[in-house]
Amino acid sequence: MTGRNGYVLEQLLSPLVVVTTGVHAELKTLAGGLITRHHAHHYLGFAAGQEKLFTTTGQLKPALYTLRVLLTGTHLMRTGHVETDLRVLGTGLAYVPDLIAAKREAEHGLLPTGAARHLAADIPRLRAELETARDTSPLPEHPDPAAVDALHDLVVHTRLDQRPS
Repeated sequence: MTGRNGYVLEQLLSPLVVVTTGVHAELKTLAGGLITRHHAHHYLGFAAGQEKLFTTTGQLKPALYTLRVLLTGTHLMRTGHVETDLRVLGTGLAYVPDLIAAKREAEHGLLPTGAARHLAADIPRLRAELETARDTSPLPEHPDPAAVDALHDLVVHTRLDQRPS
């Protein structure tokens, strides 16, 4: 959590929770003090990998991931909040609902006709928006030291409480 891994934040702060605990609630409380502008690096890197994958394979799923992570990263940089729902994030991209519907029909299907043209125009623009959002973000450069200390204490206490007798 003290690194710049957006995946950890997404898992921790997901609204899709099957089981939770008091420790999970405490971790969620601490997360805000651990988010920095450097989380953008995770999203930029993940998007680059997914973009390479979909341009190589023509598959829809990595194309959607590319859009999702660029938009999630931009939203995080601007607001300090994690939003991963492409239906929410992609409202400015009229073709996204069609891509989502196509993915529901074929998890590993190919890009629909015409989608590559939209993606070729939008991905560089979205990448630039994320870079600008990172550079102008109100998020701090480093995690809040108090949140880092509190996380350390939580981990230590949780582990000590779970030791076998």
